[in-house]
Amino acid sequence: MRTLLTLLIFAQPAAAWEFSPSPICTLTDTSDAGELTVTYDPTITEYTITVTLPDGTWPDAQAFAMAFVGDRPINIQTDRHILSNDGRSLTVKDRGFDNVLNGLEFNISAHAILGETSLGFDLSGIGPAITAFRNCPTNNLT
Repeated sequence: MRTLLTLLIFAQPAAAWEFSPSPICTLTDTSDAGELTVTYDPTITEYTITVTLPDGTWPDAQAFAMAFVGDRPINIQTDRHILSNDGRSLTVKDRGFDNVLNGLEFNISAHAILGETSLGFDLSGIGPAITAFRNCPTNNLT
């Protein structure tokens, strides 16, 4: 029985970074810790990042921060975030996302922080997905 249980546990696919070019460029990581989604819509040249808690809600706080830990650490902060109606998701929109994309690509972990709540993401294996995401706007315009 233990062997069967062990096989079932290890047979489950590991959460991994995924890329989709349609309907807009989307980079996603979903794990037990939560979900991080980055999108780019080339028709309106706008990026978004959405961080969703698995349960609970984000606090009402003035500044949202992302801390990237690794070889090229960076901390970024904004007060232009919005919370979803249920409070589980936090979204930031902007026309430039170089710091976010570089933070994701060149580090080992990313941490979304709002007030006393933080959510961490492992960036292992993001390479192919972030490369496809960076190339997506060009591909979608052809």
